Amino acid sequence: MRHARAPALLILAALLLAGCASSPRRGGQRYAQAQDGAPRGTVPDVAAIPMPVPRPLPLSRFGNRSTYEVDGRTYHVRPSAAGYDQRGIASWYGTKFQGYLTSSLEPYDMYRFTAASKVLPIPSYARVTNLQNGHCVIVRVNDRGPFVPNRIIDLSYVAAIRLGIVQAGTGIVRVQGIDAANPASVRALACPGAGAGPVAAAGGGHPLLYLQVGAFLEQANAERVQARLRAGGLENATISSTDVRGQRFWRVRLGPLPDVAAADALAPRVEALGLPTPQVSIDVRNP
Repeated sequence: MRHARAPALLILAALLLAGCASSPRRGGQRYAQAQDGAPRGTVPDVAAIPMPVPRPLPLSRFGNRSTYEVDGRTYHVRPSAAGYDQRGIASWYGTKFQGYLTSSLEPYDMYRFTAASKVLPIPSYARVTNLQNGHCVIVRVNDRGPFVPNRIIDLSYVAAIRLGIVQAGTGIVRVQGIDAANPASVRALACPGAGAGPVAAAGGGHPLLYLQVGAFLEQANAERVQARLRAGGLENATISSTDVRGQRFWRVRLGPLPDVAAADALAPRVEALGLPTPQVSIDVRNP
């Protein structure tokens, strides 16, 4: 039987590359040149596709190296999804990757509620909320990625539809890891309509998008970086203070920015000034 076992070379490649479906290296030159996007024809009725119900699962044999490197960057995989809570930018992937192996060595299915994360264990579950409209989904993490600057999660096509980010290509989201072994965590992070039926809007806020260049214990250091940014033509560099575990930090940020495209365009300008790669920072104002 031809498909009874995967070829040894394919398994070895998956192990060595951490199996990221978001990587353009899969499938050779023709595959790399293919365009990703939504399937042609009728949009599926995502309300009829059930979201996964979190339950304890053993870790996959593949894709869970505690530390790995992609494009010169080192990533550390969390031992558990419990306690993970990040705001950032989500992207999605579709037809280009349909059927290709994910990091768990299962085929990517854009019609299931799955996702790729650089740091959450495989498999694990997360609640993803669109901070602009309040819609949320439950996804099962089964892949590594996205290895694009300032993206925290790569969503399947149907998850992106349900969150309302397919047309824009990206969305400002909150990702919360679910402790599947803890019923209280599963209940607390449930989504309206999880398992069946439509997801209703939960009254989204107004997320303000920034690029954070640095956070400093000394205000004078923040002021020096701000001056450097402004001298480089980035006049929207601001300083604000924030408390982290009782310690005050002075943040240097660019923004607020109008959209994700503006953030993507600004990041290389910051690096060209000899400063570290800026990270997305999001404030949310509730209506």
